[in-house]
Amino acid sequence: MQYSAIDYINNLELLPHPEGGYYKETYRSSSLIEGNGEFPGGRAFATAIYFLIEANNFSAFHKIKSDETWHFYGGSALEVIELDVFGKLTSTVVGPDILNGQLLQYTVAAGNWFASRVLNGAPFSLVGCTVAPGFDFRDFEMAQRQDLLNSFPKYSDIITALTR
Repeated sequence: MQYSAIDYINNLELLPHPEGGYYKETYRSSSLIEGNGEFPGGRAFATAIYFLIEANNFSAFHKIKSDETWHFYGGSALEVIELDVFGKLTSTVVGPDILNGQLLQYTVAAGNWFASRVLNGAPFSLVGCTVAPGFDFRDFEMAQRQDLLNSFPKYSDIITALTR
């Protein structure tokens, strides 16, 4: 069965996400990790969301303090672009075509800058994201374009394309 982006947005009750696209939290562990220096105030063991991005949009470069695993659900493949702490740029495709190198799930390491976009101009991609320790907006940092350009000047084209 084929659904449109608006079908998913409406039926899954997705909301606009600050990095771009739409999301809905579907799980937050009731068990908590005690607060410490890295996660003051404690965090849920894990969280999960639906995330939908349309072709005319992108998920802007950002980073979080936890690992984030992406799971493909529907629509078209999604490109996840990362800049690691050593300045290495990688691109990973999360999608259904496993015979051609796409992955059904992929984990972005904590602390990496990352962004995503629908591959090849297709209409949309629907994925899920599981974060452990659980996502908290206190751990979320949206990239400032000029700061990333100063840190990674050789990637100016992709940074300019995937920051706001």
